[in-house]
Amino acid sequence: MNQRRSVKTNLIANWLNHGVSLLIGVFLMPYVLHILGDAQYGSWIFINAIAGYSGLLYLGFGQTISRYVAHYHAKQDWTRLNHVSNVIFAIYLGMGFLAILTAGILAWLAPHLSDWGAISLFEIRLVILILGLNVFVGLAGSVFGGVLMGIQRFDIERGVNLTGGIMRLILTILFLKAEWGLLTIAIIFFAITLFENLGNLFFAFRQVKTFRIGPKYLNWAILKECGSFSGFAFIDAIAWTLIEATDSILIGIFFSPAVIVPYYIALRLTQFINMPIAQIGKVFMPRAGELHANDDHHALQKLVLNGVSLSFLLVTGFFIGVCFFGNNLITTWIGPGYPQSQLILMILLGARIVALPVSTFRSVLYGMGNVKIPSLIYMGEAVTNLILSVILIQSLGLVGVALGTAIPILIAELGIILPYAMKKLNITAGQLLRTAIRPTLAPLLVLLGYSYYIPHFFEIRNSWLTLVSVATGGGVFLIGTWFVFEKGNIFLNRSVSNSLNT
Repeated sequence: MNQRRSVKTNLIANWLNHGVSLLIGVFLMPYVLHILGDAQYGSWIFINAIAGYSGLLYLGFGQTISRYVAHYHAKQDWTRLNHVSNVIFAIYLGMGFLAILTAGILAWLAPHLSDWGAISLFEIRLVILILGLNVFVGLAGSVFGGVLMGIQRFDIERGVNLTGGIMRLILTILFLKAEWGLLTIAIIFFAITLFENLGNLFFAFRQVKTFRIGPKYLNWAILKECGSFSGFAFIDAIAWTLIEATDSILIGIFFSPAVIVPYYIALRLTQFINMPIAQIGKVFMPRAGELHANDDHHALQKLVLNGVSLSFLLVTGFFIGVCFFGNNLITTWIGPGYPQSQLILMILLGARIVALPVSTFRSVLYGMGNVKIPSLIYMGEAVTNLILSVILIQSLGLVGVALGTAIPILIAELGIILPYAMKKLNITAGQLLRTAIRPTLAPLLVLLGYSYYIPHFFEIRNSWLTLVSVATGGGVFLIGTWFVFEKGNIFLNRSVSNSLNT
């Protein structure tokens, strides 16, 4: 299979996985919320937001594994591939034990973290300890998932995760009850994490026959080579955690866990939309590392422009749909009683129109080993996000938290990271607009017209059948028009090229 086809295959595998995960998540969230109620579910979100800071324990080595395994796999340097994997595995074991210790401290401090209401403090403490074990398993096992991604076998890694997602759905339906509900969810999460990481371990050894884990492969000198990349990737991880996990914690501290739910509904929908589109950048990073190793600059430019075009088309299409049908979607999905969620959703998703296309640039830069400047900019964005959210939550409440997230994204991603990445990749503004943005405008205008006029001809009821029908029609219009317009551009470009050659 050639590499171009490999990228497409990996994207399809990722989208299939996230499509099924999306369906599972769409079903599970209201199911769990209605069983547990706002107070228990808000507490689960609050504890998970705190656990989200465990991502810092990866120390930036998650991206390092993917990048360096891709590099050494392309060069067939199996010795250095094993050195990188074993050193990071040893570090993650140490960080895993630190996670368990931290979970013990947090469990002891649980009465002081929030007002847990009628929820048993004993249950809260058990949940925190189990999530600590969950982090330990996830850290150690991520090495094997990183190996699979580095060799661009996203189909296998995604397949394991997809199986785990289906198992989580079944176990939740079978065992979740209001009584001891938080503890039940925590145990299910731990069991699935264990299954997924054991699966990645098995397939990593099967796919890379020369892959080994053992003390004799610990060559700490390898840290000098990948330490710089990991250090700035760690800064990137801090920034991501501040942006993604802090909102729920702030709401839980300023108000109560139950108040998190309306915000989390919008955040979760944004994440559902974000997940499959973000895979474009994740799939492109190891491919960019391979192209950079082979000095194929033209292919790098083509890779990033195609990714930006597809990301912009999809996220803007979703945003148009949310503007017109977001309230119907939330009411159908969760039920009435969350009037703020649509506005928060529009703010968060609107910012992703900029963030997701630019993330493709960032992923390609990371694949090339260029992490210093993007990571520092991202860190500045995260700190600004935290400060703005703390300020705005006091006057604007949940909407202030959303604005505190969106405003720094627009400034940092569009005003700083994008120009920097374009300069590094030698891409002009004209190229970006002509190649990546222009082909998406006609399909998006068609979708906008469809979304505006469809309510004038049909009554949009709060039912899944109606919403799925409307969304399907919009998707057909969007993809169909984009395909026709893109084909027309290809034909035009070939004609111009032929006439120039003659």
